[in-house]
Amino acid sequence: MTHFYSAASPTNLKELINTAQEMKKNPLQYQEIGNGKLMVLLFFNASLRTKLSTQKAAMNLGMQVISMDMKDSWAWEFEDGVTMRFDKAEHVKEAANVICRYADIIAIRSFPSLIDQKADYEDQVINNFMKYSTKPVINLESAIRHPLQSFADLLTIQEHVKKANPKIVLSWAPHPKALPQAVSNSFLEWMYRAGHSVTVTHPEGYELDDEFMKGHMVEYNQAKAMTDADVVYVKNWSPLSTYGVVTNQSEDWMITKAKLDLSNKSKLMHCLPVRRNVVIADDAMDSDHSVIYDLAENRLHTAQTVIYSILKGSL
Repeated sequence: MTHFYSAASPTNLKELINTAQEMKKNPLQYQEIGNGKLMVLLFFNASLRTKLSTQKAAMNLGMQVISMDMKDSWAWEFEDGVTMRFDKAEHVKEAANVICRYADIIAIRSFPSLIDQKADYEDQVINNFMKYSTKPVINLESAIRHPLQSFADLLTIQEHVKKANPKIVLSWAPHPKALPQAVSNSFLEWMYRAGHSVTVTHPEGYELDDEFMKGHMVEYNQAKAMTDADVVYVKNWSPLSTYGVVTNQSEDWMITKAKLDLSNKSKLMHCLPVRRNVVIADDAMDSDHSVIYDLAENRLHTAQTVIYSILKGSL
């Protein structure tokens, strides 16, 4: 049994990408593989693209799908050995074991507390579910990783940038709310696995965890970082040093077309949702640089590839 949790999960990344490219050409070619099988989606936080793309991907493979918004359920306990006298009505051990009696694949989306960094980086929700699960689990975004998004990122770059060693930039941008590091962490992790070095640009104090910065570099000057870039990936994240607290909302870091024009006809990427004229200006979002909608579409094809690979036993 194989879980899809991080960039380390696929045995052969090149083969997985090739499968995604094949799947994209004919999404309905493997409709029989999921016949009689059920996927259960558990959403501990809101979703648009992840829910739609994963559900459609499973249906394209002939699977039935049940999607549960966990806000409509009672709270789960994730700690072992506790006395459950308070607000938690069910332990993840029972929940995981029961769901596995019904489902063939379980997919989970959780969210960090953005209060306790140590607890968040233990990735408690998904790791504890995987601990007790007897069926494959797909990470639809956890407290610290978003591997399906990053797989789509990689596929999109390969489609749009025909260079052996493109200059890839990950740029922080302002946001009024504290956001997790999951997308940025996974982006760096998947780029490293694919053999790419990323230039990460952000204000001082917004450094990402060393675990995910392996093979990459920091450039605090955004304009310098973006010069001659082939890919500009934009994402906000809250700092680790003042965890969960927004300390910088400078409009100077917003991505504009003028900044993209400094690059090498770069492709603009963002995972969505995005706040226009806060994170990215309209003139950049709607410019020829943008491949944001292509990226969103690829969420379907990469999700379908992962589900197919699990069903086939080749992940």
